[in-house]
Amino acid sequence: MTSHRPVGVLGAGAWGTALAQMLASDGRDVVLWALEPDVVEEINSTHRNTTYLASAKLAETIRATSDLSEFAELEIVLAVTPAQHLGSVLRQMPKAPGDLVLCSKGIEAGTGRLMNNVAKDALPDSEIAVLSGPTFAHEVAAGLPTAVTLACTGGEAQWDRLITAIARPTFRPYFTEDVTGAEIGGSIKNVLAIACGVVDGLGLGQNARAALIARGYAEMLRFGQALGGQRDTLSGLCGLGDLVLTCSSTSSRNFSLGKALGEGKSAAELMADRKTVAEGAHTAPVLHELAQGREIDMPIVEAVNAILGGATPAKVVAQLLARPLTTEQGEPV
Repeated sequence: MTSHRPVGVLGAGAWGTALAQMLASDGRDVVLWALEPDVVEEINSTHRNTTYLASAKLAETIRATSDLSEFAELEIVLAVTPAQHLGSVLRQMPKAPGDLVLCSKGIEAGTGRLMNNVAKDALPDSEIAVLSGPTFAHEVAAGLPTAVTLACTGGEAQWDRLITAIARPTFRPYFTEDVTGAEIGGSIKNVLAIACGVVDGLGLGQNARAALIARGYAEMLRFGQALGGQRDTLSGLCGLGDLVLTCSSTSSRNFSLGKALGEGKSAAELMADRKTVAEGAHTAPVLHELAQGREIDMPIVEAVNAILGGATPAKVVAQLLARPLTTEQGEPV
């Protein structure tokens, strides 16, 4: 058992539970907050979370709670609640932690704010960091090798504090100060993963999926750089790396949602039936609105937004394929 101070994790979904398991892998005490009392009871009594991460036998140093007052003395907290609920949960915190690490990917509906802006408004005394990258929860929980971006608003001093708590032999953070780029990469890839799932559901083949990933990445770069993100960040783990992972596997909730849409199921039916959250479905409308407002060309995002709104996937794809031919940089030929 180590003498390190406990770390808190807000949110006991698949990703939050996996992060708690990773943090506890060196014997550290982890306080894991869950909204559902039955999830709290199961984790504490059986060291399982069968609702969200059935594959993992959880460390005994993970203690679940539904009482946010137990986070009052924690200096490092990882926030892993769904993006659209982040602000409301943080505003209930009894005390701002010194370091708040955001692990949710999305853009706030209604305001268009990135999660770091939402968090800073809710807990202005916390120093914000963003953890993002290609991370399937079940693999992280199993201790399989994983690399992520850790973007720190507090620069290298914050990085030095956080890696002591977060870095593990099979969990490797890479440093940047580009919080905007890290967040945008993680948010847009969810929408693009839905698009790739639609392509798979329609049976359009691997060529089409590869083309969509490449053209989607171009959209990510255009949007990210327009908002101040750095190209190097977006070409790294939290951008291109995460995009490749989530656009290629049914382990991705967003890809699975898109695949079902491509197979003919309705968005309303799929969203109502889901226990877990496909953040891309919430991000697509606000991302489309932001892109339009800034006159940023994002046809794939526009297509996903239309499909989520009820448009027929095959017709939307046909419209994409009918767009005028250009150079890869978007210039007319």
